[in-house]
Amino acid sequence: MTQRWRALIVFAVLFLLYQSAEGVGDLLLHNFTVQATLMVACVLAAWPLSHWLGWKGYGAYVLGWGPVRAWGWLVGGMVLALLGKLGAIVVGLKLDVYASATGSVAWAPLSATALPMLLVGTFVPSVAEDILTRGFWYRAAGIHWQRGLMFVLFSAVMYLLNHIYRLQLGPTEWLLIFCYGLAYAAALWRSGSLWAAVGLHWGWNLANGVLDVDTLDPERGSLLSTVVHVVILGIVLLLPRSVRPETR
Repeated sequence: MTQRWRALIVFAVLFLLYQSAEGVGDLLLHNFTVQATLMVACVLAAWPLSHWLGWKGYGAYVLGWGPVRAWGWLVGGMVLALLGKLGAIVVGLKLDVYASATGSVAWAPLSATALPMLLVGTFVPSVAEDILTRGFWYRAAGIHWQRGLMFVLFSAVMYLLNHIYRLQLGPTEWLLIFCYGLAYAAALWRSGSLWAAVGLHWGWNLANGVLDVDTLDPERGSLLSTVVHVVILGIVLLLPRSVRPETR
């Protein structure tokens, strides 16, 4: 079997596991346990599939290169995403897009058990989707990207199309998801590590859970998030490109 066919099989398996988590676990069965199990299965299956493609660990998706480097990109991305979300809320409160009981940014009242669940519950889907729509296409697919622009645009489109259950929400939602995809794919391209994209993605999803505000105007809220991700994209593009040699 050729490497190209192996890559296609890997993508198909990961895609089915990821989509079945929401499609079967949530929309069909309305069962959180099934949904969570399938999402975790997607992340776990990516490891042996990476080895099947000839890479160590999660190397097929550019998840590796040592704990220090990984933590740097992960934490840096999370901080940037959290600051971006805080900025969006501050502006949104002034524009009556958001509202809170205190009239300012407030933290959600999370218990000692709820916070770890939120951390895991936002981390696993973020990693799974980053592998599927970014890391896989950057390395495992075997495409030799000559220009970062082509990879970033392609990955952003794949990220948009991966949200098959949200496409019916219309152009504003498409623009939002596409701009998310641009920022996260650019983070991978500039850093050479999927951890940078995971940091941004996980940080934004986590911020949605730990910041306690009500959305009064969902459409303008989406536009604010879109603008924030365009700003994040600009910051990411200022980073010098850092790429390590490929090691199988």
